[in-house]
Formats: sequence, C-alpha cells, structure tokens
Amino acid sequence: MSKHISSEFPFESKYLNVKGSKVHYIDEGEGDPILFLHGNPMSNYLWRNIIPYLTKQGRCIAPDLIGMGKSDKPDINYGFQDSYDYLNSFIDQLGLKNVTLVLHDWGSGLGFHYANTHQENIKAIVFMEAMYDAPTTHDMPASIRVALKMMRTPVLGWFMVQVSNIFIHKMIPDMILRTMTKPEMDYYASPYSTVKSRKPLLKWPLDVPFNNGHPKEVANTVASWHKWLMSSEIPKLFFYVSPGVAIKKKDVKIIKEGMKNLTSIHLGEGLHFIQEDYPYEIGSEISKWYNQIK
Repeated sequence: MSKHISSEFPFESKYLNVKGSKVHYIDEGEGDPILFLHGNPMSNYLWRNIIPYLTKQGRCIAPDLIGMGKSDKPDINYGFQDSYDYLNSFIDQLGLKNVTLVLHDWGSGLGFHYANTHQENIKAIVFMEAMYDAPTTHDMPASIRVALKMMRTPVLGWFMVQVSNIFIHKMIPDMILRTMTKPEMDYYASPYSTVKSRKPLLKWPLDVPFNNGHPKEVANTVASWHKWLMSSEIPKLFFYVSPGVAIKKKDVKIIKEGMKNLTSIHLGEGLHFIQEDYPYEIGSEISKWYNQIK
C-alpha cells in the first residue's frame, strides 16, 4: 500500500449548468475523454491522486454527481434515474466522444448504464468495487449487512444517514485501511453540513436492488448492463482487493472467468474506498493499460 498519500486537490474547479443547476467538475489534459465517476458519499476528490497519471494521455474529467461534492443540491428525488439524467446531460453538453469510463460504487451503476445505452461512444472501461451485477447481502460482513438493512427502514434510515451522518463519520473511515487525515475527512464532510444536505446520501442505499430485488426498475437496469458487460468486447480493466465489500471473492471469479477482453489487477488487502489506499498503484496501472488499448 502507498504511503504519504496526498490530501491536496490541485485542480481548477469548473461548473456546468445542467438542467438549471451547477455541476462541479475538473477537466485536465487533452485527448480522448477519460471520465471518472465517484459513488456514495464521495466526490471527485476521490480521484485526486489518480488523475495526474493520465493527463498526458487523455482529457481527464471528474464531476461531482448532482447533490454531492460542490455540485448544487436542487429539490429532486436523488434516486438512480434523477442522478443519471444529470450525468447524461453533463456528458452531452460537453460533447464527449470515444469515452473511457473509470468507475466506482454508484458511479459504476451510472457509468455501466450509460455505456450499455451508448455503446458506440465507449472506448474502454475501468472499474473497481463496482456494481457489475445486483449486489448480494448474505456474504457481506454482518455489520455492513445490518447497517444497510437499517438504512432501508423508514425513519430509522433517515435518522442514521441524515441526522447521525453515518456515511461520513463511520462508513468512510471504516472502509479504508489507512487512517484518513483531518483535511481529507473535512473535505469529504464539507458538502453535508446539514440534515437536509444529506438527502442524496440516503437515497443511494434505498435504490440498490440487493439480491435482484427492489426497486424493480433499477434491478431490471442492472440486469441489462450486466448481460452486456459480460459479453462486450470493449477493453476492460478491473482492480480488486481482498476481501473487498462490493466485489468479493466469488464476484472476482465470475468476472475473471466470464468477462471478455478483461485485464485484472489484484492490489492486495482492501475494503471499499480503495482509491484512498492504492491511488498511485491504480493511476500507474491505468496509464500503462491505456497506452496498450490505443
């Protein structure tokens, strides 16, 4: 695992008006676009130490999803479809073509759905701790399984996520091996200073179709992109850790044996927010792989 991981965010902030709200993003380098999509409860800060490895090879773009990071918080539902609509408009407005996606957590759900519905516009896909299929709960650690069930319970979930701010205070530090610094934790926490501002953080766990269950619309969407992802010849780079959270040992086997045109890299011991434990390894490996797929 890398040591001395930087907390600096040395990028110029840019904003794009999408559906009447400002979406914050960074845009570094030139060439074919490389689009970095974070998940819950993170922001594009997650990619700060990975993007510098790729700015000489492509145009690296990392938005904050709507309602997250420094993006605006309009009065919307913040479910999968809402978030996807803003992302899709963001990509359209920037005119991104021949896109390489770098995906994690719910950012992978949005990215895989975009790729499945815009196959002609995808150059390659990088993914890690991703929703390649509907996640299962029975093989998750008991503490995570219980927490997710509680989050999906009316009133209790609201109290846990929006009042107690469990995602920021507990789930981030608990799913990273190293001890995060105060500046890092402050950066991740800053967009969620009020109960109301944490609405997006609660909506994401409500929309995960665990065990191919509910919500059904999202489950059907996941099934569609999973089928395409396994059979597509688009170049794919897969990072995994042990034991992982979203992608566990059984998933690694399925992905490595069943996914076409795949390069896989085991980073070592890890949990979920692996960009905070292995940023330099991830950045350098994407860079080497990206050169080979041109």
